[in-house]
Amino acid sequence: MVIVMKPGASDEQIQHVIDLVREFGLKDHPIYGTDRTVIACIGDKRAVDKGAIETAPMVERVVPILAPYKMASTEVKQTRTTIEIGPEKFPVGGNKVGLIAGPCAVESRDQLLRIADAVKDAGAIGLRGGAYKPRTSPYSFQGMQEEGLEILAEAGRNTGLAIVTEVVGVETVDVVAEHADVLQIGARNMQHYPLLEAVGKVGKPVLLKRGLSAQLEEFLLAAEYIINAGNEQVILCERGIRTYEKYVRNTLALAAVPELNERSHLPVVVDPSHGTGHAHLVPAMCRAAIAAGADALIIECHADPEHALSDGAQCLTPAVLSKLTGSLKRIAQAIGREL
Repeated sequence: MVIVMKPGASDEQIQHVIDLVREFGLKDHPIYGTDRTVIACIGDKRAVDKGAIETAPMVERVVPILAPYKMASTEVKQTRTTIEIGPEKFPVGGNKVGLIAGPCAVESRDQLLRIADAVKDAGAIGLRGGAYKPRTSPYSFQGMQEEGLEILAEAGRNTGLAIVTEVVGVETVDVVAEHADVLQIGARNMQHYPLLEAVGKVGKPVLLKRGLSAQLEEFLLAAEYIINAGNEQVILCERGIRTYEKYVRNTLALAAVPELNERSHLPVVVDPSHGTGHAHLVPAMCRAAIAAGADALIIECHADPEHALSDGAQCLTPAVLSKLTGSLKRIAQAIGREL
């Protein structure tokens, strides 16, 4: 349920209601808005005396939450959430559409530093790159791991870009959080609940990718795990789902973007690289994603895709990325946003 406080409620009155909620054994999540405060309450509500809460000073009303994903729902928070990433505190979820780009994997220091400069020049706010690579085959390149993290951190210091990289296991959460600005949970790990809870205890933004066959409710419930563990900085990422089609690696379900915006206040990012698997389809899907309401794009970019150690077929070159941003800016302007 959500407890809506009246405008002008004092800190003491809000704390009184929070204390009352805790007495009933519920977990409180206060959300402080510009006009009023709401207190989301999670837990078993069967023993709660709703009338006792409604009669507390400056309580306007008590509203039940119908969605199973409580804290991620627009029933709890109707205003859009904006999450600042990186040392420059770039906003994801506001009026600006962000661009995050970089190689699938960190392959060498020279490779990453060069692509970081190119990504920065193209107008990106973040640099993506995998230090730990969960691959389908155990014989595929598994990433440079901690050395890769150090290279990513160096690139971030040089460019000011927010570093986005994947965390693949509970045991690597702390070391990834030490070097990265945004912790990515990959599609294979969307329902790795111990990992979701672990990143929920880290005070850094989390980019949560939709699972290969996950329904939207399952996707939002995965986000709920992270929020419930204490981290409200969750960014949702639509990266395509597995279908029977073979002309794409995954089917990019762009209808999920407006639907997620309807159901949740969390920012929504689109990954057209994994969503198609083919570089020639990526620019069109970038433009369509912005038109559909995406708050940011995360794109794979490599200086030499033909020799990439991972996912070269879906990587744009820096030249193509730079040219693409012009059309993306025009589409953003057409729907009242900016890139």
